[in-house]
Amino acid sequence: MLIHTPQRQRSRALLLTAAALPPALAVADDVRLRRRLEAAGRDELTGIHRRQALTDRGNRLLLTDHRADDVLVLLVDCDRFKQINDRHGHDAGDRVLVALAGRLHRWCAARRGLAARLGGDEFGAIVRVPRTDTGRELLALRARLNKPAPHAEMLLEVSSSIGATHAADLPGRPWTALLRAADVAMYRVKSGETKFPYLGTQADATVASIHGRRPGRPGTHLAVPHIAADRHDGLTRSP
Repeated sequence: MLIHTPQRQRSRALLLTAAALPPALAVADDVRLRRRLEAAGRDELTGIHRRQALTDRGNRLLLTDHRADDVLVLLVDCDRFKQINDRHGHDAGDRVLVALAGRLHRWCAARRGLAARLGGDEFGAIVRVPRTDTGRELLALRARLNKPAPHAEMLLEVSSSIGATHAADLPGRPWTALLRAADVAMYRVKSGETKFPYLGTQADATVASIHGRRPGRPGTHLAVPHIAADRHDGLTRSP
């Protein structure tokens, strides 16, 4: 289901109006709309927040809330997104992104949280989840995100990889460290190095960047040590 935000509704109205305008005026209208969305801190395609809103929420919770031990940070990446675009077209890819964004947004809202599009097919989130409920919650989230998305009289397969880290496991660490741990955790799950659900650790939070990017992203190489997995509260951890 599309996220019918006021910004998105205005976007549709402006696009219809722009079709009847001279090109120069249509361009000006589009520029004004983009500026409104940017000022509102919303992603134009999905209607959910952008990275800065997530950063602001994370910093505020960690710095001012003494009950931040139930803070869970997530990073979600769409699997095989390029294949969707290549096989079905960019409209289909956009439909998958909108579906993922809407599902993640609703899940976060029910848990006093916030979801944001970080760019491309990546999303971040911060929610309040008790430490003991984390494994069950993450499994339920993955099941919700990975339902097919309808598009042009067909169902598009949706698959996502989720990385997470809990503030209780990284006490005193800043927001950037929690997001890095969730990012590395997502890569470990996506690459099959560890089973889901997996919570990022102190070691994951301190993984060094390569060319300014998290190891494992295009253009980098991650030499990962052997992970001795154990099970506890439904979660996999490094030793």
